[in-house]
Amino acid sequence: MGLIGVTGASGHVGGRVARALAAAGVPQRLVVRDASRAPDLPGADVRVASYADGGALRHALDGVDVLLLVSASEDAGRVQLHRSAVEAAAAAGVRRVVYTSFLGAAPDCTFTFGRDHAATEELLTAAGLQATVLRDSFYLDVLPEFVTAGALRGPAGSGRVAAVARDDVAEVAVAALLDDSHAGRTYDVTGAQALTLEEVAATITRVTGEPVRYVQESVEEAYASRAGFGAPAWEVDGWVSTYTAIAAGELDVVSDVVQRLTGHPPRTLEDVLRARSPRT
Repeated sequence: MGLIGVTGASGHVGGRVARALAAAGVPQRLVVRDASRAPDLPGADVRVASYADGGALRHALDGVDVLLLVSASEDAGRVQLHRSAVEAAAAAGVRRVVYTSFLGAAPDCTFTFGRDHAATEELLTAAGLQATVLRDSFYLDVLPEFVTAGALRGPAGSGRVAAVARDDVAEVAVAALLDDSHAGRTYDVTGAQALTLEEVAATITRVTGEPVRYVQESVEEAYASRAGFGAPAWEVDGWVSTYTAIAAGELDVVSDVVQRLTGHPPRTLEDVLRARSPRT
C-alpha cells in the first residue's frame, strides 16, 4: 500500500483518523480547505483544496494510493461536490476510496440527506474506483446537540436508532484504510444498542444531571417549530427527516462492524457523555 490521503482532516472524523494514523507512524497527506486549521502531525504533509475545485483537488491527490473521502457538509449541491471529488480522485490515480456514507443510503430513503450518499456510492462505482463504503448511523456525539430548552423534540415516534460514536467511526475507517481486504465492501457502522429518543433523553438526564425529556411532535409540528430558523426548505426537510427516518424503522439496525474491525465493543451514549461531561 502506498500513501494514504485524508480529506476533512480538520474535522471531527477526518481529524480523528489523521491523528490515529500519525500515532501509528503511517505517512499520510492531509487535504484541507484551510491550511491554518490542519493538525500538525508527524509524517503528514498538507495540501489545500476543496471538493468544489476539481483541479486543485486532483493536484492535491497526486501520489495518493488510498483515500479517506469524508462526505461534505449538508449542501443543496452536495452530490455535485462529491462528483467533483470522485472525478479528481480517479484522475489522480487513487486506487481505493474509503467513503463515509450513511446507514440505509438509497435513492428513496426517508432521511433526505441519505439520498446524497446513495448517489455518491453510484459515482464511485461509475468512476471505476475500488471503494470501501462505511454506512454510518447517526453520531452519538450529536444527539445531545438536538436538545433545546431541556427537550428533545421530533416526529420519531417510538422508533429506535443505534447511533455510533465518532471515535468508533474513525477507528473503523483507520482499519479499512490500512487493509486492502476491505476493498469492495459496504459496512453498516452502528452502536451496540438501538435506543428510542425517550431512552436517549433519560440517559442524558441520568449522566449529565440536566433534565431532558422527549417531546413527540407530529410532522406538521416539526416543520412549524423549525420554521423560525430561516433555513432553506431542503435543509429543513433534512432536519425533520432525521426523525421520520427513525420513526420509519430505517435506523433500527445493529451491526457487529465496530467489534469486528476494531476489536472492541462500540461505545455507548453513556460512554460518550461521560467522556465530555464535567460532572463525571
